[in-house]
Amino acid sequence: MSYPKYPAYKDSGVEWLGEVPKGWDIANIKLFAELITGITPPSSDLSNYTKEGWPWIRPEDLDNSGDAVLASRFLTDKGWRFCRTVKSKSTLICCIGSIGKLGFVESNVTTNQQITAVVPKRNERFFFYLMHTLKPAFNINATGNVLRILNSERLGNIAITIPSQNEAETIARFLDHETTRIDALIEEQQRLIELLQEKRQAVISHAVTKGLDPTVPMKDSGVEWLGEVPAHWTVGGVTHFIGPVVDYRGRTPTKVDDGIFLVTARNIRNGQIDYEVSKEYVEPESAESLLARGRPEIGDLLFTMEAPLGQVALIDRTDIALAQRIVKFRGKPDVMNNHYLMFWFMSTACQARLETLATGSTALGIKASKLGMIECLVPPLKEQDAIVSHLQKETAKSDTLINEAEQVTLLLQERRSALISAAVTGKIDVRDWQPPTPSKTHDVEEAEAV
Repeated sequence: MSYPKYPAYKDSGVEWLGEVPKGWDIANIKLFAELITGITPPSSDLSNYTKEGWPWIRPEDLDNSGDAVLASRFLTDKGWRFCRTVKSKSTLICCIGSIGKLGFVESNVTTNQQITAVVPKRNERFFFYLMHTLKPAFNINATGNVLRILNSERLGNIAITIPSQNEAETIARFLDHETTRIDALIEEQQRLIELLQEKRQAVISHAVTKGLDPTVPMKDSGVEWLGEVPAHWTVGGVTHFIGPVVDYRGRTPTKVDDGIFLVTARNIRNGQIDYEVSKEYVEPESAESLLARGRPEIGDLLFTMEAPLGQVALIDRTDIALAQRIVKFRGKPDVMNNHYLMFWFMSTACQARLETLATGSTALGIKASKLGMIECLVPPLKEQDAIVSHLQKETAKSDTLINEAEQVTLLLQERRSALISAAVTGKIDVRDWQPPTPSKTHDVEEAEAV
């Protein structure tokens, strides 16, 4: 669906705004709203905090969609009096660290010092949507190299454009309706992704614990958490079926901007090495030192020992270094297919077993010496090969469907952002918009086409 433009525009005089509709005001944020920076009550005084009480908002309570905020920490009456009250229907902006994270509050709250509240004199919902479009301006006006900070003075001096009150109210109603509709479609895609991921996990777990032939005789595995398994399969500690374990624990190396790619625990996800999620590099000399215990070979199995625990992947290139919290090993070729071993570690049964062996309060982890306590189900090699072939095909199908749903989600999110930006900056004219009657509500196909 397309929307009309305004009949006439003017130059705003502001680079990031460009042209705006004639008749819209242009001024700094501080002329339209009050800015309130939050405070943190002394954490050493536990009487300031409680499990239930006055909501105290921190950056982790905000998200990039800017939906209504739910507090995860609360203050007592004493803690509340120490802070500045932010009125309901205000927009919260993270101005230290994760600059630009937004939230809209439906009740009175307080915030910590990383958050500045924008309290408009009117048109609260319009202001909330307008703040979505200001993230480039936030970043331009922030200072600091390591920790970015947007102080309230610089925030208040950012130029914005404002329509008449009636027009702002119509734009806000329009965006409330359209973003709610788009959010529902995004939620559908996210549910689909969750279901596909669950199915993918179930297929892996069934194949490596029950096999592919439902008619084979079963036996009690003798392991409580495994239950019955195919009678001709072997059960034993995983170290009986693998070669030497190479543990890369040690000192954290100095990172550089360019050099040898350092595979960390963060890069290992769902049976693959993700080279995009985290990019760290070390000097060639540091890489040699890190790999003194064992050089990576194609097909080696990587296993994360902590943060996160139990993620696995097969090495697919050798021009890498391996960081601490990772071990590598290979299955003994006469009894173990490395791909099968990877799928075994990915199974729900094995992941549950890892949790029972793990220790740590902040991040769960195990020591390499405990690998022998992880039981493994081992079919004959030919059967392992068949299971691997089956799982590679099935997981590829699942991954394709998951990727398609993720792409739809991304397009919907982009559509949402573009629609907000176009409406609050006057690139489209929605003054005549009226909420559709139930019989004329847009269907999913229309929404995706928009």
